[in-house]
Amino acid sequence: MNHRTPPAGGCALTRDSGPAADAPMTPLDAWLYRHQSSGAVCMTAGMLAWFEGPAPSPARLRERVRSRWGSHERLRLTALAPTGEPRAWPRWATEPAWDPLRHVVAFPDPPDLPTAPEALAAQLLGRPLGPGRPPWRLHLVPSPGGFALLLVAHHALLDGTSLATLLRTLCDGPVPPPRRGTDPVPPPRMRLPLARALTDLLPRARPLPFHGPVDARRAVAYCRVPMSELSGAREALPSGRASANAVFLAATAGALRASGLLGRRPLPGAWAMVPVDVRTGDEAALLGNHYATVRVPLPGSADPVRRLAAVDGFTRRAVLKQRARAQALLVASRPRRYGALTEALGRYADSPYYSSVLCSSVATHAGPLALGGARLTALTALPSLSPGHPLALTMTLHDAHVVVTAVTDHGHRHLAARTAALIGREIRALRP
Repeated sequence: MNHRTPPAGGCALTRDSGPAADAPMTPLDAWLYRHQSSGAVCMTAGMLAWFEGPAPSPARLRERVRSRWGSHERLRLTALAPTGEPRAWPRWATEPAWDPLRHVVAFPDPPDLPTAPEALAAQLLGRPLGPGRPPWRLHLVPSPGGFALLLVAHHALLDGTSLATLLRTLCDGPVPPPRRGTDPVPPPRMRLPLARALTDLLPRARPLPFHGPVDARRAVAYCRVPMSELSGAREALPSGRASANAVFLAATAGALRASGLLGRRPLPGAWAMVPVDVRTGDEAALLGNHYATVRVPLPGSADPVRRLAAVDGFTRRAVLKQRARAQALLVASRPRRYGALTEALGRYADSPYYSSVLCSSVATHAGPLALGGARLTALTALPSLSPGHPLALTMTLHDAHVVVTAVTDHGHRHLAARTAALIGREIRALRP
């Protein structure tokens, strides 16, 4: 089943302790793991961070990784492929210890890969991480005026928030403040999350012109927007300040409309699949897959402010965090086995009839960060692609910069730069 569009995505909220030796994957981990072999789909996800200043030596970087990440047992997990029974539930095994020498890579290594961070990211997103060791790598890459760190991992191991957390904790800087509005809530009755899960499956989303098979190569394009412009766009509503995520979704709707991809037909509408972090305040640094997917309609209005008002109103009414937690609880309660219903729901959720485009937003929740004498200037999340959906969009916030990123397969590479640039333009159009 698709990691972005299960009827109720999420997983159990367990501590980052990892299984003691050999344990079944949580449902969301297992769906992501099984997705790896789905045609040309590759479940490698990433986070790219640009630094301005001198690069650390590979030895110093590996030592920092050992000291800062050594306590995360999640980073020691290796997937155990089911043998003999294709419908067997996959498992995690814990390595007794992990060596940063096997996970921190300084380029050129291997020499056939590009050394530009952006080109390298596109290459590695299309490459599965080899079996036999924990599926994550940290690449130290030269970049004009400094260097970049590219963290890639199998999505069954880490979600986007986890990748941002690891890069943030690798750096020196302020401890992020506690998140507001993330206090634990009483578990809802199962009838409520079930009703919400069924609601999220209907109505159908509009298949867009680019939907179809996903090839094995990737293209990545970026658009940097000053945080001041995003803050100005959030003030566009007369009724009050909009969320950053609402601005991103409204700008995405505008970009799809400007591209002629959204059109003006009424229903079925275009829907964004939006991963929502379900960690509570004291779980902010928890690694793993702790999110659920909520669908948000993308309005086709020609007026940017009306689009923003529609998206902001929907996300506030839907109470995204509570809805996502209910879905996560529902998925976590599923038996650890595959069946005909699970497979059928997975095929539906993977298709463009469920959601039109992935829109994921991640923030570091921290101020200026540095690695040694180098300053972190910007970073971006790099999502994996799912069957039928060769375009995925992210917005990543850090300090004074916002990076809008479009990831496509190679056959739709013409959409990457244009879509990212149009989203940046639509954010600027929302400023009062």
